[in-house]
Amino acid sequence: MANKMNAAFYHEFGGPEKIKIGELEIPELQEGEVLVRVKAAGVNPVDNAVLAGWLSGKLPVQFPVIPGWDVAGVVEDRGFSARRFNVGDEVYAYARRPLVQQGTFAEYLVIPESYLASKPKNLSFEEAAGIPLVGLTAYQSMFDAGQLQAGQTVLILGASGGIGNLGIQLAKWKGATVIGVASQKNHAFMQELGADHTIDYNGTHVGEAVKELFPDGVDLIFDAASGDTLQQSLIALKPDGRLVSILNTGEDLDKSINFQYVFVEPNSTELEHLREIAEAGKLKVHVSKTYSLNQTGEALAQIASHHTRGKIVVVP
Repeated sequence: MANKMNAAFYHEFGGPEKIKIGELEIPELQEGEVLVRVKAAGVNPVDNAVLAGWLSGKLPVQFPVIPGWDVAGVVEDRGFSARRFNVGDEVYAYARRPLVQQGTFAEYLVIPESYLASKPKNLSFEEAAGIPLVGLTAYQSMFDAGQLQAGQTVLILGASGGIGNLGIQLAKWKGATVIGVASQKNHAFMQELGADHTIDYNGTHVGEAVKELFPDGVDLIFDAASGDTLQQSLIALKPDGRLVSILNTGEDLDKSINFQYVFVEPNSTELEHLREIAEAGKLKVHVSKTYSLNQTGEALAQIASHHTRGKIVVVP
């Protein structure tokens, strides 16, 4: 087994131009760890935030850093006691560690086996690599924090983005009524994903538009947009409803609101559940573009432009 791998990495904070491509050591397998041959790695806006140094107060960093938190691949080797998966098994994971250093934009990833779940059989590696971060974010926001139940109504802000589009699908799988908020050009896309109602945040007061549809208000607001859209929507929340945000930490919100901020955590049990939902045909991933490892900087620049619909994936 070679002990070197090609990887994208950076030695200092900055923009996508800081990304270098070259050989790095493959970390040695420790107890409970597995070596995964990376087949695809999902690219997320947070990868740029980490690269820029914006999260370094929250997440300690050790240079050189290999970016990337989403992965789908094949188990190549196993450390002592790592026996949940066999060599050759296809797996996927949300690979954010407490220390940011060993990411997924590389040929190999060494990671505790506890992070891994079986890859959905009906999805390609590229599609599977697009699920973990956004899927777990939507799952933990709506189901763990938001307690969304069948028959309830959820308002999703930023519903056409990566997190929102999995949010629509998961809420529909749960049996909820979904109102998606995004620009007009994305309404047909949201409807294809299952949104029952769509609202354009341009030139519309989101809260008033929701109240016209549901005079009593909604049970849950899942906020993946924040800003004015969030402030406008608050009047549409039922008195006993919940507000969950992945962007707003709640300082500027009325303390009477049942509010929770969510910063997604790895959870292989929930990834297995997402696999089951995907294999039941209830979760689709639209991969808009794949980049080679050498093009990692371009992939990060593309996602920074905010002009993407669907997932961007790096394929080593």
